[in-house]
Formats: sequence, C-alpha cells, structure tokens
Amino acid sequence: MDDQPSSRRLRASDADRDAILALLNEAHAVGRLGVADLRERQEAALHAVFVDELPPLVADLPEGVGWGAPAGLAAPGSAMVPRSGKAVVTPDGVTMTASVMSGRRIDLEPGQSVRSIAVMGGDDIHLGAALGPGVTLILELHSLMGGNNVYVPSGVRIVEETHGVMGGNDIRKRAQGDGSNGTLILRGWQVIGGNYVKLEKNEWWS
Repeated sequence: MDDQPSSRRLRASDADRDAILALLNEAHAVGRLGVADLRERQEAALHAVFVDELPPLVADLPEGVGWGAPAGLAAPGSAMVPRSGKAVVTPDGVTMTASVMSGRRIDLEPGQSVRSIAVMGGDDIHLGAALGPGVTLILELHSLMGGNNVYVPSGVRIVEETHGVMGGNDIRKRAQGDGSNGTLILRGWQVIGGNYVKLEKNEWWS
C-alpha cells in the first residue's frame, strides 16, 4: 500500500482568477500580448477550475514573475489589491495604461493617443488639447467590470467601433458634437462595463 499522501488540487477562487486577469491586462497594455492572445488567456483564466491552471497563463510574462506556484496567487476569499501601473508612452505617442480598482488623470497632448485596460476601475482621460478642427483621434479602451471617464471639448463627433459583452459606452448627449472640433473614434471591448464620454465641465455653459 502506498503510504505517500495523494496530492490534492486546490480549487481556484474568484480572487485568484481576477489576479491573473489583472496581470494579463497589464501585459497587454505594454504590448507584450496581442488582442487575440489576450482573449485566449482571459478565457482560460475565467474557466479555470483549479489553482494550478492559472500560473502557466502568465509564466512567460515579466508581470507574472513570482506567480509560478499556487502560493503566489491571491488567497481564497481575499480581495484584489488596487493597482495602477505606471503609464508608458511609446515613441509614437501612445499612452499605455492598466488600472485595477484604481485610476489616474491623463491629459493628452496633440498627436497623442491612449491604449488602456481598466479592471474594476478606470482613468479620467481629458482630450481638450488633443482634439481640434480636422483632427481624428482613436482611443483603444478595454474594460472588465470598469471603465474610463473620457472628457471631450464641444463640437467633437464621437464614433463607436467597440465590442460589448453585457456592457458598452455611455455617450452623454452634451458630448456628441457635429465634428467641427474633430472626431473621436472609440475602439476596444467592454465586458460588463464601459466608458463614460462627457463634455468637459468648463464647457457646459459655453
């Protein structure tokens, strides 16, 4: 008879899966994962039953260093730790951010754009300086149970090219303009969340 204790597989909690999702989103925000790879790994994380299924999903990512064993995962029942990684600006002017239960203020300058991941949180993105007559600005905003507040100046036409799963963007009536001050194109996926597009407060009565 084998006296060795049988190894037990521990079941993953929602906190374990959320922690891995946050790391995957950070890796995507800095360009380590493409959209297809990100979605494939997210699906695997969301459907993981056991804790040992999760570390391989981030084993090849710097964001996953120290998460190669079940002990590195969030304890069952524990809450996610708010995280707002450092915003990275690429040479072509794209600000890449990842926010988990947190957020920051981002003021875009002319010629800049944003690619962000928001998990149960989001950023305040101000576009007053980045938009203007004849300007077309594309934002790639992905959200999971969260979303960003996007502030636009008056006269901006807003075009949605996003994909929603039990979520979507809320474009306030005041914010939708005639295009005389530029065009804003929203892209990305929204899962049980979305972005709020609002008119800058200082332009409410203009």
